[in-house]
Amino acid sequence: MRKTMVAGLTVGVVAALGLALPANASTSGEAQLSVLHGIPDTPVDVYVNGDLTLDDFQPGDLAGPLALPAGAYDIALTATDAADASAAILEASVTLDAGVNYTATANLNEAGEPALNAFVNDTAQTAAGEGRLTVRHVAAAPAVDILAGGSPVVEDLTNPNEATLNLPAGTVSAAVALAGTTDPVIGPADVNVAEGTLTIVYAWGSAEAGNLALAVQTIDGLHGGPSGGVPSGAGGQLAAQDTLVQGAWLAAGLLVAFGVAGGTVVAVRARSGR
Repeated sequence: MRKTMVAGLTVGVVAALGLALPANASTSGEAQLSVLHGIPDTPVDVYVNGDLTLDDFQPGDLAGPLALPAGAYDIALTATDAADASAAILEASVTLDAGVNYTATANLNEAGEPALNAFVNDTAQTAAGEGRLTVRHVAAAPAVDILAGGSPVVEDLTNPNEATLNLPAGTVSAAVALAGTTDPVIGPADVNVAEGTLTIVYAWGSAEAGNLALAVQTIDGLHGGPSGGVPSGAGGQLAAQDTLVQGAWLAAGLLVAFGVAGGTVVAVRARSGR
């Protein structure tokens, strides 16, 4: 598992916090930033360096990636239709490194309080025939174990941590259990792992409030050079990407694992920004 940063810390120190930078991170001068809104019942406006970047950003929305010059940025979340960023609900100063792909999350911590976290997306090339799966726990919910063949391969995944697995492309039999148990609360189920793709699943919301949900982000092009450019924002707005079905298998399973009935899934696809 990898720890994330909390509000007020800089993304530039992620290595010291256990977030390894991708081995193939370039020095092109730009970073890629996506943003996930994971605070239930709280639509917000998002300001970057004082400029309105996301207007009326809804819980569960996953926007980006936006190509940004490497450097320091002030990110602030305000009530919708705020005149400016002076009365922020949450704010953080972050430093983006060139050639690195990030996702920032506004979410609830384990105690159910609003928090900001930043994750480095591992866009290092996968080995031939492999895909990569990352699960991120950004919900006010208990810990879980991920099982393969009845044995835990990820244990005690808690907020705000992540776990990453490199898996052979194809079908894997997987299950999810409450932490410390081996009795599946979902599965085992056959899981499709796509070659050369990073699939990131976020569990967000609150177990106590009964509004747990998932968002799924995919970044492809990890098996070689991307065939196209990285989608970027236009007119100061982060471009919301097309939804896709890939990744829904895990989303559905984890919703049950976290006790979600009728939860929502948001899926976003992006190219590797390498």
